[in-house]
Amino acid sequence: MKDILTKELDLIKQDLINMSDHLYHHPELGDQEYESMKLLTEYLNKQGFEVETGLVGRPTAFKATYEGKKTGPKIAYLAEYDALPGVGHGCGHNLIGTMSVGAAVILSKQIDQIGGSVVVLGTPAEETNGAKVPMSDEGIFTDIDAAMIVHPSDLSYESGESLAMDAIQFAFTGKASHAAASPEKGINALDSVIQLFNGVNAIREHVTSDVRIHGIISEGGQAANVVPDYSVAQFYVRAKERDYLNEVVDKVHNIAKGAALMTGATLEISNYELSYDNMITNKALSNAFNQNLQQVSGKAVLPAKQSYGSIDMGNVSQVVPAIHPYIGFGKEGLIAHTQEFADKTITDEGHQTLTNGALSLALTGYDLLTDKALFQSIQQEFNNK
Repeated sequence: MKDILTKELDLIKQDLINMSDHLYHHPELGDQEYESMKLLTEYLNKQGFEVETGLVGRPTAFKATYEGKKTGPKIAYLAEYDALPGVGHGCGHNLIGTMSVGAAVILSKQIDQIGGSVVVLGTPAEETNGAKVPMSDEGIFTDIDAAMIVHPSDLSYESGESLAMDAIQFAFTGKASHAAASPEKGINALDSVIQLFNGVNAIREHVTSDVRIHGIISEGGQAANVVPDYSVAQFYVRAKERDYLNEVVDKVHNIAKGAALMTGATLEISNYELSYDNMITNKALSNAFNQNLQQVSGKAVLPAKQSYGSIDMGNVSQVVPAIHPYIGFGKEGLIAHTQEFADKTITDEGHQTLTNGALSLALTGYDLLTDKALFQSIQQEFNNK
């Protein structure tokens, strides 16, 4: 039966390449992916999927569903299609979106026979304000039994971990004054920000080694002879697990409050981007995908890399069994978020990566729908965690 899935890939292979290349040549930033969404959803609709757009208040989010004639598990493939400023699809989201669409179409051709259903979830703005967060919070995954996405990389790696992350803004308001003639009448908001940075640096010795705290001064005054009455710092705070991250964030909040108290400024704390939870890879699901990818590509899948980044797929993994593996172009050392990476997606190697990823996802979905023991082990592992 898996040979049939390979034949289904051959039927749509050129369609997938054309869509991915089109996305490369017409990149759109997060939450502005209107044409990208239209391209993917129109193709899914032509393949018999029912499409709903505008999920969770995000105009470029979508859900495309193919319901089988027999009952069974519901498999979700997640599509990303936002680009980066300057380098376009330097993270390969043109491949990610198209691989998920391709996998769903391939699997849908067998759904009526084997039972179950397949869903493509279009998830905008992964690079900035990931839609997977409100999707996870608002019940989009309630009826999903497993969720998968695969990301291009230099080489292929197993799905691993990611750090939980909060994006925090600290805005200090002081009082302007002439910095030379009457400095005593001013309240320096920039001093508050500087003390915040000093305090953050002081606690680095007293947090676990997985914690990452990094920030910028986004506003710090306009002229050296004016006491700055408004200053803003933005930080990313990350940790291996959400519970410990919350403890670290409380410490940083207290440092900011102390900085305001030291200078007499007032403080407003807010989140300037959505918070990401840590990624929990479902090992049973991951092993099934790894076997399929190795069979399809003929290349090894390496152990997961140590990650100090954060992804909104982490939020998905908290509510449903999930994986986020990496599929390689076969060029060790190729760095994402570069023009070289983007350009690689439209080469022969990029197209092979695309088709290998789509087929591996489809084969793994087929395994879940037909192997009851595998499905049960995936669910049991998720429930235990």
